[in-house]
Amino acid sequence: MAEFGLTPSLRKFLERFPEPLQVIATELRAQVLDLAPDVIEQIDESAQLLGYGYAETYTHLVCVIIFQQDYINLGFPRGVDLEDPEALLEGTGKRARHVKIYSVEDVTLPGVLSLLREAIEITPRPGDED
Repeated sequence: MAEFGLTPSLRKFLERFPEPLQVIATELRAQVLDLAPDVIEQIDESAQLLGYGYAETYTHLVCVIIFQQDYINLGFPRGVDLEDPEALLEGTGKRARHVKIYSVEDVTLPGVLSLLREAIEITPRPGDED
């Protein structure tokens, strides 16, 4: 897997969370950037999340890493459209779903990586909607 440097603003953001969550989030981030190196990373401090998409809009958002008390939610705005044979996705929203990630080992589970790959594939790029 490729290494992805942490910017000073990302380091500062991560420092506010317990170290185990920092490790999980950093590994999730690396997976996303490895699978989709052209995504834009966004830090939303008020929502305590990192967003990854092809533009700074919800329409182009692939996934989000949301910090909880003792786990990470890997959120998918188009979660209802993802194939989920391992039944990892949770949520009751109209479109969005998430997977709870409790350990760094969870990040590389085949079902999690499959969801990430599919989310990357189905997320529109700017100009695709025209």
